[in-house]
Amino acid sequence: MRIQQKPVDQRRARTKLIAPHSVLAFTLCAIFFALCSPAAQAQQTKMYRVGILVPGEAWYEIIDGLRVGLKQLGLEEGKQITLAIRDWKGDAKAAEAAAKTFEQEKINLIYATSTNSTITARRATAEIPIVFCAGTDPVVVGLVDSFAKPGGRLTGVYHPITDLTAKRLEILKEMVPKLRRVVTFYDPSLRTGIESSKLAREAAQQMSLQLVERHFASVNELQASVHALKTEDADAYLAVSDPTASNQARLIIDMARIKRFPTMFDFLSHVTKGGLASYAVSFHEMGRLSAKYVQRILTGVQPKDLPVEGIDKIELVINLKTAQQIGLTIPPNVLVRADKVIK
Repeated sequence: MRIQQKPVDQRRARTKLIAPHSVLAFTLCAIFFALCSPAAQAQQTKMYRVGILVPGEAWYEIIDGLRVGLKQLGLEEGKQITLAIRDWKGDAKAAEAAAKTFEQEKINLIYATSTNSTITARRATAEIPIVFCAGTDPVVVGLVDSFAKPGGRLTGVYHPITDLTAKRLEILKEMVPKLRRVVTFYDPSLRTGIESSKLAREAAQQMSLQLVERHFASVNELQASVHALKTEDADAYLAVSDPTASNQARLIIDMARIKRFPTMFDFLSHVTKGGLASYAVSFHEMGRLSAKYVQRILTGVQPKDLPVEGIDKIELVINLKTAQQIGLTIPPNVLVRADKVIK
């Protein structure tokens, strides 16, 4: 009996020793598979939602830069962050409706790619934080109290598109020494158009030039005004800060080529499309730099505690191919200052 019982006792002893370890192993496996489940991962990784207001195609380069900047900061689209892009195509009512929807849906933040987008978002919402890429001085248009202390729910990056209007006219005059009349198109109901055209008007007066201002209130009116422009009406085209005119850059470029008008734009991308010249900042770089504002606000920092940053690197781009097409020779003293020449 003792001989037969001994193996049984050993098996029971081994069972008593193994059982606690088996339970522990089972428990650890259960925890591991639970943590690896999609539901658990979703709970662990917070998905931030950012609503983007963009006035049109020319501003999408900012969004490309934003994506790059966010990824560098550990926020990859589709994994840690989602971007809801609303293109309002220069229609202020559409921008206002989109901004209101963003706040109703309780997204985490609005990213405004232009001054007009920012002004509209601020007016249409009450609580949601806003990060902007403003081309007009944000203090002048009332977006922030100061660069150092924004003082509200808005902050971001400032690039001097509007403030460079006079400098663009100066460069245009250098490229076309016999320049007398310069035409521009803008919607006088928008703050950016008002500020930019004022600077152009003052600069034209100082340079003894005539600024031919063509106003419009819709895309159709702008298109009709561009088509109606005659060769004797102006000698060149100067862009002022207007989203609709920027969205219709291709139309203006085609018109200028036919009428052999030199053109000066406020977007670098318009020169690659056939515009003669531009003096502006890189939208891609601006978007990349502004990503840090988005990242910091999403992780708890208040906009009022983030000073507005200015972009200082301005680039002069000249399209020599376009110059040849319209029969214009760019003076060497201007050409040597170009950061990029398209041949």
